[in-house]
Amino acid sequence: MVLDIVEIQKFLPQRFPFLMIDRIVEVEKLKRIVAIKNVTINEAHFQGHFPGHPVMPGVLILESIAQTGGFLLLQEIPDRENKFWYLASMSDVKFRKPVIPGDQMRIEVDVLVWKGDLVKIQAKAKVDGNVVTEATMLCVMVDREKENQPGK
Repeated sequence: MVLDIVEIQKFLPQRFPFLMIDRIVEVEKLKRIVAIKNVTINEAHFQGHFPGHPVMPGVLILESIAQTGGFLLLQEIPDRENKFWYLASMSDVKFRKPVIPGDQMRIEVDVLVWKGDLVKIQAKAKVDGNVVTEATMLCVMVDREKENQPGK
């Protein structure tokens, strides 16, 4: 299964400039997903991170991972247009190599545990087959309506 950016946008709420994945290349329902992020110098964060030595910020690599996992999870929610998956925690985060313009990240996410509105995922981002980042994340599903109300 290969899904392009048009299909991705049917599931994920993120849009330019914060949509961090370009293609889905593998999906195993409720278990695993693999996405591609093409890293280009045209991304705004490279203007200041770092001039003359562009490096993709680690938090954006983690966001790419979270969006990949979110895509897999949102496929299983019947009323997904009324839900968000929020990142609740991260553990075992490791940045092994920098990601630079011209790299293509392959993001591999596996579901470890899914209990109700909580999901634990384990992920690796790779460039040229080498792990550049890995993390375990806990995600929680929330209602969009409740999230938009003051004091909630």
